[in-house]
Amino acid sequence: MASISLTKVIEKFKLENLTPEIDISKIKITQPDISRPAMQLAGYFEHFVPIRLQIVGFIEYSYMNALEKKKQAEIFEKLLNNPIPGIVFCRELYPNDLFREIAVKYGVPLLLSRQATSTCMAEIIRWLNVQLAPCISVHGVLVDVYGEGVLITGESGIGKSEAALELIKRGHRLVTDDVVELRRVSEDTLVGSAPDITKHFIELRGIGIIDVKALYGASSVKDTQSVDLVIKLEDWNKEKEYDRLGLEEEYTEYLGNKLVCHNIPIRPGRNLAVICESAAVNHRQKKMGYNAAQELYKRVQQSLANKEDDDEDDATVI
Repeated sequence: MASISLTKVIEKFKLENLTPEIDISKIKITQPDISRPAMQLAGYFEHFVPIRLQIVGFIEYSYMNALEKKKQAEIFEKLLNNPIPGIVFCRELYPNDLFREIAVKYGVPLLLSRQATSTCMAEIIRWLNVQLAPCISVHGVLVDVYGEGVLITGESGIGKSEAALELIKRGHRLVTDDVVELRRVSEDTLVGSAPDITKHFIELRGIGIIDVKALYGASSVKDTQSVDLVIKLEDWNKEKEYDRLGLEEEYTEYLGNKLVCHNIPIRPGRNLAVICESAAVNHRQKKMGYNAAQELYKRVQQSLANKEDDDEDDATVI
């Protein structure tokens, strides 16, 4: 099961640790969903999921402070006696001493955020959904081409990295070379990123490792990118028939998500960077409702229909 340390969450969202006496180094978050314990503060614990990160906003804060001391002790004991990975107090709302005392007793970290509740929740959920999404590693290169995430795959040595380097020189951005970590953040979206160890590096056979960010600047790289299109490079096979119209889309599947896939045959003299750019722009046009292949088909059909009409007119005259 995927997990992320609470320490990373604190660093990412600049949270203040209100319980430094608790060792948080081994606390892991395994659920991308979060909860607001309003019903639990009212005494309803059925269907409570304690392994989620808990968020306390102004409503919960006001309610818990309005309770009598005896009721507070009872509810706080019942709430905090659970394996909660952490409780975030938003809007710089500090928990009272009793809540903090019981939290320390049961080892539940209390954190403070300066953000508004809704903003804090949205950002944490979005980030956790990416970090805890199902993940696989694939061999390839991921490049942002005109805002479209293009995943270039193929056998080793076929020219993926060289194509990526040419795209970078033409103003596009590298996400990762050689190893692409794909995360399924939704039923429609795959997000690709680089392993930390190879981030911003490209391997070129005969030259070695180059640092793209150092050579071409920060504008030439990107940390993450949704994957919109797959280009599979393969050696030219004169016996094989390749699609020349593109009327029907071909797909490949990663983590249950289907992606449009183009099989590109490689021959000396083919400019792979231009092909990738054209494929990305064509894919964007299709998403916007325009399909060049279908337009050509309509023109051919219209031309044939016009020709038939002309032949009928000629026959009528004769």
